[in-house]
Amino acid sequence: MGCSMPDDLRISADELRRRMEAGEEFTIVDVRNPHAWAEATDMAAGAIRVALDDADEAIGRIPRNKPIVTYCT
Repeated sequence: MGCSMPDDLRISADELRRRMEAGEEFTIVDVRNPHAWAEATDMAAGAIRVALDDADEAIGRIPRNKPIVTYCT
């Protein structure tokens, strides 16, 4: 029994916002570089910040009970 994945797993910020407002829950992981974090004026509510250099260490603290969306530059 196999599982197929869509070829394009991208979701726009507007689509994510719409789906969240409709009640869907996501785990949002912010993997922007530290420079982008410093310049950011906003951040997705509840996002988990993970530096790519520390991704191996951070994997254990990312909840897997809902779809995961990564936010990158």
